[in-house]
Amino acid sequence: MVFKVSKSLERNMNEKDLIKLWNQMRMQIIVAQLAPSLVLIGVFVLAGMDKFAMASDGTKYLAIGVAAVTGILAIISQYAAVREGEALVEDLTKAAGKSALGKRISESRGLLSISASAITGFGIATFALVVWAVLG
Repeated sequence: MVFKVSKSLERNMNEKDLIKLWNQMRMQIIVAQLAPSLVLIGVFVLAGMDKFAMASDGTKYLAIGVAAVTGILAIISQYAAVREGEALVEDLTKAAGKSALGKRISESRGLLSISASAITGFGIATFALVVWAVLG
């Protein structure tokens, strides 16, 4: 469901509202990492116990598929939060009378861009390691 924000509501968002949204987006990125982390722990434990050496090909491909799906969904969610964060930073930059925290957050655009690249790059690298661990 998509909500259209009116221009008057958009103009009335103050620094406090924008910082609250910033914190919600940061939490979304953190929560999006939970499921893939649990999957990776499972793959790590099974690979460490050499269980994939004895597993059928179907089991190996299922493990890789589950890791891929949870990772891709997490990356999409995290990337969306970063893009929304970039828009928020732009809005916060325009807010009048910013606090020190507001100023610091409004200077975070470069860090957000690095985060988007890191999320994607580390996700691909981790998936390659999962494939290596499962298929040997």
